[in-house]
Amino acid sequence: MDPPRLDATQRAVVDHRAGPLLVLAGPGTGKTTTLVESVADRIAKGGDPERILVLTFSRKAAVELRDRMALRIGAARAPRATTFHSFGYALVRAHQDSDLFVEPLRLLSGPEQDVTVRELLAGQVDLERLGLAHVRWPDELRACLTTRGFADEVRAVLARSRELGLGPDALGAFARRIGRPDWRAAALFLAEYLDVLDLQGVLDYAELVHRAVLLARRPEVAAHLTAQYDAVYVDEYQDTDPAQVRLLHALADGGRTLVAFGDPDQSIYAFRGADVNGILGFPTAFPRADGRPAPVEVLRTSRRSGADLLAATRLLTRRMPLTRLPADKVRAHRELTPARDGGRVEVYTYPTSGTELDNIADILRRAHLEDGVPWSEMAVLVRAGSRTIPTLRRVLTAAGVPLDIDGDDLPLRHEPAVETAYEIA
Repeated sequence: MDPPRLDATQRAVVDHRAGPLLVLAGPGTGKTTTLVESVADRIAKGGDPERILVLTFSRKAAVELRDRMALRIGAARAPRATTFHSFGYALVRAHQDSDLFVEPLRLLSGPEQDVTVRELLAGQVDLERLGLAHVRWPDELRACLTTRGFADEVRAVLARSRELGLGPDALGAFARRIGRPDWRAAALFLAEYLDVLDLQGVLDYAELVHRAVLLARRPEVAAHLTAQYDAVYVDEYQDTDPAQVRLLHALADGGRTLVAFGDPDQSIYAFRGADVNGILGFPTAFPRADGRPAPVEVLRTSRRSGADLLAATRLLTRRMPLTRLPADKVRAHRELTPARDGGRVEVYTYPTSGTELDNIADILRRAHLEDGVPWSEMAVLVRAGSRTIPTLRRVLTAAGVPLDIDGDDLPLRHEPAVETAYEIA
């Protein structure tokens, strides 16, 4: 496959040879192309593919990166591209204590974790048989223990605690210091929850990364990781959580080669533990070998959006200060040069959500019938898929607008066949 044509800012990233580097890359600036070309150039100049690690955040993104690198470099020479969780699982499995765990540790799915937490809260697990005692929650919370909402809150506390590197003792000490008996109970519940998971030989995703960090900090494991990789690349760095940043410190600290691509303006996963401070603090958190902050490059050409669309996004992003990054780099990141014309922005407000959906259907039908826009060239983006898509689908289908919904965006219980079967039953 012939290499793509790169602009000057992309070439500056590709030419980076050693040390940490943060790349600010907005939507449509050729981020993935630049990452792939940087890896390809490193290999073309003698780099060993097996000593290059590419990390990203979803299986889908990892598969896409692997495919693009294989197409560009050749399948036999493409380096490893994986998710943080997959990398962490491989690390934990490689150092699993065979005396404690006869079977390989298994990852809990989200629904499985939900069931485990709810059963523990409701007292449905025979803890005495396991040598454990039930947690006593404050009296004002005891009526909530069997509710889904309380279980969701507890799950969030468990996940955030591990992402921040807090164990039951540290969380309990913090709760005592600020006088929060509910958090003291949560700390005891965290200990109980972890003991139950250990007895079952399973891990949840937050605990997986936490244990990978603990392993990577062992001197012998740290030495092995340092010797294993010459360069680490990270995609969508704005979505990292503190535990993943600690894992990166174990992989590429001390001025080693770490190239992180991201856009702080697209940090939208705080509800999953993502912390925008990871990308904002990258230059000082991963300094060069001589102690100076890591350099920052900016991809400055937007190949996806025209001038009007970029102007509209600037109206929003200028209200989002990024004070910890160099001011000239932030300005360049937000004042992209469009590579194409066209596009327009229109804003509508409606008194009710029903009126909004009716008018969305009307806009789509008019675009298709009056302007000849194919259905396949239209898209509707929503903020919360599980809550919004089922209603949106009903309205658009009733209006004669054909839909193609990504299966990952729609819970199984909202699939038409499942809903119909439920209604019949």
